[in-house]
Amino acid sequence: MKRLSAFNVVSLTLGFAFLYIPMLILILFSFNESKLVTVWAGFSIKWYGELMQNEAMLQAAWVTVKVAVFSSTIATVLGTMAAYVMIRGGRFMGRTLFSGMIYAPLVMPEVITGLSLLLLFIGIGLDRGVLTIVLAHTTFSMCYVSVVVSSRLATFDRSLEEAALDLGCSQAQAFRLVTLPIIAPAVVSGWLLAFTLSLDDLVIASFTTGPAATTLPIKIFSAVRLGVSPEINALSTIMIAIVTVGVISASLVSKRALVKQRREEQEAVRTT
Repeated sequence: MKRLSAFNVVSLTLGFAFLYIPMLILILFSFNESKLVTVWAGFSIKWYGELMQNEAMLQAAWVTVKVAVFSSTIATVLGTMAAYVMIRGGRFMGRTLFSGMIYAPLVMPEVITGLSLLLLFIGIGLDRGVLTIVLAHTTFSMCYVSVVVSSRLATFDRSLEEAALDLGCSQAQAFRLVTLPIIAPAVVSGWLLAFTLSLDDLVIASFTTGPAATTLPIKIFSAVRLGVSPEINALSTIMIAIVTVGVISASLVSKRALVKQRREEQEAVRTT
């Protein structure tokens, strides 16, 4: 195993410090007794209690989670279908236009996407609210799912599908029993990516939201414009904790699945 050089160690240290020291400071001041976020006045958890009693913030969090779940689920279904058509559809009329329309949101500025969707919703007379945010987030996150799933389908061994067809499966059964389980990690990754993008979105949601549907990023941005409060620090700390637990859990599950797969492969080799 190669040892890290002093330059690499210093570079990694500075990089991680640049990324995580601000988060550590934020977490520290979320337990600050004082209302002034830059003045330490003692340890306290009262701001977490204040946050739990903030109905507007809790309502915004619920709207954000609801929008993220629905939009990421719809985007995963549509993105997987689009990826399957792109990889398995061969050459067909309009393929270039179809692929361009799928990948356009990847490079399109969010301001342009949000403004165009706003004009669309106004043009068709659709009142802005949770539904319009879900449609908007589905539109821009679907392309990310399509890219992730396409990369997996491009390296998929089609002989497995052909074997299933030879054994009497229909096309639908072969996809459900063979293809889908194999590409499932890519589909789940696409869903998680779409979910994260929806949780983090501010610009597009600002154009497509309504008075009765305020997402958490919009609420935080509006509150920060008047000054950072300890409640915002507490909320950010909770979000960091949730993300950390999710990442660690996903890593443990993936490692356990890999160990199980290797064990099964070794048993299969030993048996044969």
